[in-house]
Amino acid sequence: MIAVAGLAHSYIPSPDQGVWQLGPIPIRAYALCVVVGILVAIFWGARRYRARGGAPGVVTDIAVWAVPFGLVGGRAYHVATDAWRYFGRGGNPLGALEIWDGGLGIPGAIALGGLGAWIACRRRGVPLPFAADALAPAIVVAQAIGRIGNYANQELYGGPTTLPWGLEIFTRVDPSTGALDNLGGVALSHADPQIVQPTFLYELIWDLLIALVVVIVDRGLRLGHGRAFALYVAGYAFGRFWIELLRTDPATHLFGVRINVWVMVLLFVGGVLYYLRAANRGPREDPNTFPDAPKPTAVGDPVTGDPVTDEILATEIPTSGGVSPLTETQRSTVDETVNLSTPPAQPKP
Repeated sequence: MIAVAGLAHSYIPSPDQGVWQLGPIPIRAYALCVVVGILVAIFWGARRYRARGGAPGVVTDIAVWAVPFGLVGGRAYHVATDAWRYFGRGGNPLGALEIWDGGLGIPGAIALGGLGAWIACRRRGVPLPFAADALAPAIVVAQAIGRIGNYANQELYGGPTTLPWGLEIFTRVDPSTGALDNLGGVALSHADPQIVQPTFLYELIWDLLIALVVVIVDRGLRLGHGRAFALYVAGYAFGRFWIELLRTDPATHLFGVRINVWVMVLLFVGGVLYYLRAANRGPREDPNTFPDAPKPTAVGDPVTGDPVTDEILATEIPTSGGVSPLTETQRSTVDETVNLSTPPAQPKP
């Protein structure tokens, strides 16, 4: 509670710490949020994929490839755009590998994760755009969950503010040495906190809104050929562009602007162009044409014992105008013929 100009303001407090010790094992809030986000994306993505007619198990197979690729890509993007943190003066190069301390760039995670998903889709014979459309809202919800980890790490915030939803940033130290440790330390005092813009919260809310928009538009327009995923990319980039301009934490700049701002411009333009261009590819893909589509259930022929399927009953027969599938009357005739050809059961002596 802080008094400003005679008025009491209740700001959002940061957690005292983002790491807890379970014996010798550190439990990191950021890592937990990433894991929970991945599990939610797989679960909801699988449900959406099945609802679109896809075969079971495909999303899990995609995750086996996409998740590790995405983690590597996200970390590589962070390290590449913030190389001074690890390779500059006083930096720790080995820190580039400490993914549990935070630092996953969404553009890199989506790019390399998409490569892993493409490999998995090729192996299953599924078009990548079809899978991407099913996964799009689940991915952005996973991003929202990951932002809670940024809150625990006291990162991704903006400049000073007096807004009632301002975020309190406390000084964290190592309790045993008193050395400054904003990631692994503990806030021993709440005196004189920084009050800043909670840009992590803005992005979390925006991510959930984008997920809702993608679901509604996808349901109404039956988006296909990657258009739902393109809508997610363009929508996310649009919001992140403005949020990025509010951030004041150290970052790499290009022409005086944070590099992520430029990346969001490219993603927005690319997402919009793809969405418009894919509209000419026709209706949503039919999963029954995929190599892994479920095969029709066979029914045994009572005379020969050979399997009889709907495909056989739909066999084309010659007509005066060419060929046509069996009608319902013809199906009945076939059934009656089969029944007549079945020898009657002999009474037992």
